[in-house]
Amino acid sequence: MTDLPQDHGDIQTLLAIMARLRDPQGGCPWDVQQDFATIAPYTIEEAYEVADAIDRQDLPALKDELGDLLLQVVFHAQMAREQGAFVFADVVAAISDKMIRRHPHVFADAQVADADAQTVAWEEHKRGEREAAGERDESALAGIARGLPEWQRAVKLQKRAAAVGFEWPDITPVLAKLHEEIEEVRTEFAAVQADAADAAARDRLEEEVGDLLFVAANVARHGKIDVGAALRRANLKFERRFRMMETLAGADGVRLADLPLDAEDRYWARAKAAGKP
Repeated sequence: MTDLPQDHGDIQTLLAIMARLRDPQGGCPWDVQQDFATIAPYTIEEAYEVADAIDRQDLPALKDELGDLLLQVVFHAQMAREQGAFVFADVVAAISDKMIRRHPHVFADAQVADADAQTVAWEEHKRGEREAAGERDESALAGIARGLPEWQRAVKLQKRAAAVGFEWPDITPVLAKLHEEIEEVRTEFAAVQADAADAAARDRLEEEVGDLLFVAANVARHGKIDVGAALRRANLKFERRFRMMETLAGADGVRLADLPLDAEDRYWARAKAAGKP
């Protein structure tokens, strides 16, 4: 095999590294065994790692995580190259063409009034591309990927419906709907608790919890809040407070697992208070 390029800041070096790793004769056995399906979960995971570094405002970590995410793109491109489907340069060309095509207000003579108008134009471009590709689904919801995290897909569905006027005028009816869904969950929970073996009741509970989460996503959308960012923030807050609970209990010479709930709640209150400025 030839030596690797010496400029580690050149994308060609990374492409050569991946080609070497995938070489059946002298590559890495793990890398050689992978395919698109087995690598896809890592691609999703790395995207979340990027988001986490951004949430933590950790730019050195962001640099590393972006590299990990780029490696996923290179990995998929190398596997496609081996099958004769496409190469990395085709990936770059495709996204470059798409960005130019979908931004005629930047690269051509089109005009847009603001970011909202650009969003509408973007969706129109996507619809036109689907039609040109022969897709026959004419629904306003066409083209929303089913592989998205469900919370993200919920928001996309709601945005598409809103684009054709299916939208509450303000947050008031959305919050009313949220309360309505909470009551329906309460009702179905009672049914499940009355008969834990009732499969139909559990199915209804699942459906109502889904409705509740869907409306909660709509609340976030109306407030222009990213659902994923909000949930990550809540997760981080819970983790921080729970770890503080463990620390406080340890300082008192006890374990949380050995305490009744009311004692654990007191540690929670102390951890919550300790976290306030």
